[in-house]
Amino acid sequence: MNIRIIFTARLSFNHASIDEEQYSRSIMAGKDEEEFFLSLEDEKQTPDAKKSKVKIPKLVKNKTKVVDEELEKQILDAEVLDDLVVEQPNGIFEVEWPLIGMDCPDCAGKAFNALDHLMQTTEVKISATTGEVSLKVDLEHGLLSQVSSVLKSLGHPPDVSFYQLSGVNARVVAKRNKIEVKEVEKLLLRQPGVLDVEVNRDNEILVQLLPAPNKKMLDLRDKSLERITGTKPVFSEVSSTRLRPDQWRLFGGALSVPLLILILIGELLAIPPIVIGLIGSLGVLIGGLQMFHEAIASLMSRQMGFQVLTSIAVIGASVLGMWEEALMVVILVAVASHLESSALEKARDAMQGGLDRIPRTARRMLSKTKKIKEAIKPNTFTLQMAPSTISSSESLLYNQHCEVSDEHEVISLDLLEIRDIIEVRSGELIPADGKITDGFGALDKAPLTGESAPVEVELGDEIQAGLILARGPVLVEVTAVGDDTRLSGLIEAVHSFKEQKPEIQNLLEKFTAIWVPIVLFGALAVWYFMFPSSDWKIILLLWVVACPCALLLAAAMPHAAALSRASRMGAIVRGGDILERLSKVNHILLDKTGTLTSGKPTIGDVTIAKGRQKKATLGLAGGLEKRSSHPYAHAILEYLKDQDIPVSQVTGITDVEAGVKGLVSGKEVYFIRADIADKYKISIGEEISNAITKAKKQGYGMSLLARDDTALALFTFIHDDTRSGSKELIHGFNKRSVSIEILSGDQQSSVSSFAAQIGLPDQSAHGGLSPEQKVAWVEKRSQTHVTMMVGDGFNDSAALAVADVGIAVGTGESVNMEAADIMFPGDEPKMLLELHDLSRKMNNALIVNIALSVIITFTLVFAVVNGWYDELWVGVLIHEASVLLVILNGARLAGKQGMMSMLGSIMKTLWSDTVAVFLQFKQHYFTQPAAQKSPEIDLHATS
Repeated sequence: MNIRIIFTARLSFNHASIDEEQYSRSIMAGKDEEEFFLSLEDEKQTPDAKKSKVKIPKLVKNKTKVVDEELEKQILDAEVLDDLVVEQPNGIFEVEWPLIGMDCPDCAGKAFNALDHLMQTTEVKISATTGEVSLKVDLEHGLLSQVSSVLKSLGHPPDVSFYQLSGVNARVVAKRNKIEVKEVEKLLLRQPGVLDVEVNRDNEILVQLLPAPNKKMLDLRDKSLERITGTKPVFSEVSSTRLRPDQWRLFGGALSVPLLILILIGELLAIPPIVIGLIGSLGVLIGGLQMFHEAIASLMSRQMGFQVLTSIAVIGASVLGMWEEALMVVILVAVASHLESSALEKARDAMQGGLDRIPRTARRMLSKTKKIKEAIKPNTFTLQMAPSTISSSESLLYNQHCEVSDEHEVISLDLLEIRDIIEVRSGELIPADGKITDGFGALDKAPLTGESAPVEVELGDEIQAGLILARGPVLVEVTAVGDDTRLSGLIEAVHSFKEQKPEIQNLLEKFTAIWVPIVLFGALAVWYFMFPSSDWKIILLLWVVACPCALLLAAAMPHAAALSRASRMGAIVRGGDILERLSKVNHILLDKTGTLTSGKPTIGDVTIAKGRQKKATLGLAGGLEKRSSHPYAHAILEYLKDQDIPVSQVTGITDVEAGVKGLVSGKEVYFIRADIADKYKISIGEEISNAITKAKKQGYGMSLLARDDTALALFTFIHDDTRSGSKELIHGFNKRSVSIEILSGDQQSSVSSFAAQIGLPDQSAHGGLSPEQKVAWVEKRSQTHVTMMVGDGFNDSAALAVADVGIAVGTGESVNMEAADIMFPGDEPKMLLELHDLSRKMNNALIVNIALSVIITFTLVFAVVNGWYDELWVGVLIHEASVLLVILNGARLAGKQGMMSMLGSIMKTLWSDTVAVFLQFKQHYFTQPAAQKSPEIDLHATS
């Protein structure tokens, strides 16, 4: 935090003096265009300096000169009148907040370009699918509220609550800071962490705050507000009656309807054109005001969007005296824009529930006693350790000294600490890892394990951040927060995968970047060369119907909906491109262990060679396998544990082909697959030879224990751990004309026997393959097919990498995400079938959307050029209907509602929103009652 001394001074420009009091007010109110700082950055400078260069903040990137050098030379010596010491906030912060009206990639692109020109912003990301903006803001170069203001001018205000500064009056604040009441808003907008400010008729101050700021930003915000208001800020959530940009658009469109009816009646009754023109002008002004405002903002940010084209069309129709068409366009744009926003909100609601986010806030319970910190003070070192190291005795000590009340506070996640008690209610995302201390419920673990039914949880059970509490409520003692939570890495990966632009989306955006200029100038050429004698209405028609809004959403919506649906199923997909490839897969290669089986075989028979001691032989096998993670090793060690046989000491254990070897008393010992004994020149006795023949007939797995060149014992393994759904998986893919092969390291007889059990022919079952051989097999198949390899993500990582689509099976807590394109829980093989079906549905929806968008656009252009119709409103209606259809067709993939159900829902929302807007307008401008407040929140507990 820099401390700057700001001098109130009298400055003269071109012999025109600025009044001292006016200049002082300008500084305090934050008028950037009149803002001149005498900055003392160097401690060696003194207030006695008579001459200082005025510092004028640079607000826009790529501007080498903000103020002309000649203007700087005109600044004369300043006479210091008095001084005021204030804190100038600085620092770089990562921030994000949700937006209203962010309903298409075109909107996101315009908003990105607008923000990217600001000096204070870097790493700007705007998502049309989630409706959020995230960026880094440098307070040294500009204000956070300026960023929000730019977005608001484009029709995207913050989608966050308003909070009233309790006990603070705008008149008092104005008097304290020696400014006028009307300048209080500008003063507050200069404070860190503030997005927007409203002062109502009762001089109450309402603010929109940055959601979940980090602790440094929170401290900056509270200190700045305390300095301005003279009291520690306390906030109460209120409902602002001020209309948002999207509400102004709907309000204006609704008011234009009766005016359109008046014009139609007037034309029937032959009312003078001047009267109709006055009514039409009023309707266009009221109904199109928000559209014009957004069009101007787009042009100022050097963007040519749909609002600009429709605004030009409305103005052109008005100039030509076609008032009914102008009003119909205004009404259609207002209604259609609201329907599109509502449809996208419904789509986002349908896409919730996957393992892709952690809430920004938590509901912390307030304790009735302050004994907690003192009680655990001797053991505070444990806070530096992993969350799992919190001992039960410490937890008990905490609970004994912490009596939790029913009161709570909603706080930023950054302020949540280990051992805090939080409340999680039914249907809410869990904000932190912890143990349940009170209550019971059910946890939705589908995004993690694929389990469709919620898992019961009760007192003492652990729950993880990012999952949904399907039934509650419960009180939870926090054990880990933020990046320390168990699933944080997985959640971050899922979120980033969803935000990756698929290649087809990039291609569509490149196409529209070329298409829009062609339309703009092509329309002029069509009019000039084909219709030189007619009016220029055809230009307006072509501009409106050729805008590619639907095309930009054609791929974005299906991808986002399908990725969210996959996430709720438990599958984590590395972006929409992977799902596109998956939809084209026609050959699948499955690793048997862990995919079609649980990977937990059991010991069948143990055949000991004649003259060998059983316990010593079994102990030797255990010594060789004690460090192995192979399923056979687990089966042997479990068997020894049940038999109470200790493992032998084996040194120099190393992996060899299809097994391991080590040293005992200077002699080499092997534990290898039985069918490769000849490679090691191992002599096999009659008993073991007969056991091998029998096991082959039974289809059991076999491993041979040998010392030097002599076989000591044969272990057979029973694979009765076939997962339910394996047969349905094979049958389902065969029905879809997708061929399947099994690749396994187990011996051929065992793999063939297993393949027969699940309905796969013997020629499709391949055993005895090393990891390198699997890679070669997958590469060979990929030359003639679109392949999908399914394995465990560790042993099969190389094979997964060379396949067109690699799928790693396992739980979200253990799988190697770097090894594959998709991760899914391995308990349900049928999920592979569902995932493949989802990818095909997504691809079909994508193709339909693109075809629909292109056909409608080119048909409308063709119809206009050939003179099939010349009404602006018809083009706007069909254009907007295509956008809505594209949204609904993509959103249905999320799986919660069908297209017709979503359409009916948004039509009801349109009516209820229209009624609500008129009531809100009446309340704001006519009744203006005192704001309805929620209980006060000490917003050191933030919004």
